[in-house]
Amino acid sequence: MKVDSSGVSLDVQVEGSGSPVVLLHGFPDSKRLWSKQVPALVDAGFQVIVPDQRGFGDSDKPADVDAYAIPFLAIDVTAILDALSIPRAHVVGQDWGAAVAWATASFAPERVDRLVAMSVGHPSGFFASGGMTQREKSWYMLLFQFEGVAENWLSGNNWAGMREWGAHPDLDGVIADLERTGALTTGLNWYRANITPEGFVGPPLELPPIQAPTMGIWSSGDFALTEEQMTGSSKFCSGEFRYERIEGPGHWMQWEAPDKVNALLLDFLK
Repeated sequence: MKVDSSGVSLDVQVEGSGSPVVLLHGFPDSKRLWSKQVPALVDAGFQVIVPDQRGFGDSDKPADVDAYAIPFLAIDVTAILDALSIPRAHVVGQDWGAAVAWATASFAPERVDRLVAMSVGHPSGFFASGGMTQREKSWYMLLFQFEGVAENWLSGNNWAGMREWGAHPDLDGVIADLERTGALTTGLNWYRANITPEGFVGPPLELPPIQAPTMGIWSSGDFALTEEQMTGSSKFCSGEFRYERIEGPGHWMQWEAPDKVNALLLDFLK
């Protein structure tokens, strides 16, 4: 289905019936990232709602960098819930999807039942808790600020940069999607709108505390993120915070270790 969010059309997959759960992907993905979670959640009695976030997949791709600021991304989530007449839902996000999930639970706490953040911890603690090690791991975020330079590095020479960066387990599918939809620049605009060079050294972002029961999941093979930036999220949650570490998989754990991820989701959301 298509959902309008203040003039931005979002392509949304809805399957199953029961307690609603929204799955939010990050860069450089689309809703296909969750293809190994949707059947398990549907079989367990959930209504599963999976959008292509703005700038990705078959959703609209505004040209203005500011259109990807985090408040607009959180509004997209509430717009989807409004379109489906859902007052509250579980929200699960990974990578940039986790940042959107944190923001939605912070700005619209009445809309979020339970929150699951995968890979990326609370935005206020990203550098504060991760320290210099996290800044070093985030080097690519500075490169992504340079329009044209980042695009050429990632896509040039048959996507050599993309193939080397991160080692995505579904790389051929991701590249095919980026070529089909022209989403590379708009996906990079998420970084340009939200993580400026000043943000690397400036004070942490201040957000209202998270009220929803929250589970943070981090995978030990993650090339981009420290464990501390996830475990440090507990201080920004006024309620329950549960931490789970998955040994082995890299950044895209739901693709590499779907059985472990699905078991954690079903245990926490049910």
